[in-house]
Amino acid sequence: MRTDDKRLRVIIAEDNAILRDGLTSLLVERGHEVVATVGEATGLSEMVAGHLPDVALIDVRMPPSFTDEGLLAALALRRSHPSVGVLVFSQWIETRYATELLAAGAGGVGYLLKDRVADVSDFVDALQRVATGGTALDPEVVSQLMGAARQQNSLARVTPREREVLESMAQGLSNAAIAKALTVTERAVEKHIGNIFTKLELPPSDMHHRRVLAVLRLKG
Repeated sequence: MRTDDKRLRVIIAEDNAILRDGLTSLLVERGHEVVATVGEATGLSEMVAGHLPDVALIDVRMPPSFTDEGLLAALALRRSHPSVGVLVFSQWIETRYATELLAAGAGGVGYLLKDRVADVSDFVDALQRVATGGTALDPEVVSQLMGAARQQNSLARVTPREREVLESMAQGLSNAAIAKALTVTERAVEKHIGNIFTKLELPPSDMHHRRVLAVLRLKG
């Protein structure tokens, strides 16, 4: 990673051609060098090995499935080239791999949201910071990652039997059907469900269906 504020060598992985070209022009106009651009995440590590950039600017949802290819490529890049900064730049927050990415090293990593970057100078400063071993995280990304972590901690408190009940709920089974499937009483099922709601911090509400919210926590 760089330790100065001179010209950056950047690789851009972005499937939107207009945005890719726009980012390239923006960086070049500010004295940086875009050494390569790519419209898909496949082969990003090999490209980095060939060009040895200071930082890679990577979208999250890229071909072929437009789900999490970019984040997976970013994780692979952190493993193969830990000295290269990685700045995820997307309109989506994917908590599943983002947490792993941010935990993979002490610095040189960032995650910014496209629709929340209002100042070009701030964006370029963030890229510079990541390239020099620092971090750049959008507050909304931090908030969602913390929320995901709390949900995982809540699920960790659920006992194996309660998880069986929760998985049965996810299948759409009634309390009676769950009791029959698990060979327990309906009262026991009701107690388990009450414990699940408590551990997942789902208080009674007229606005939300707690049973559905509990299943969403399991699927999340």
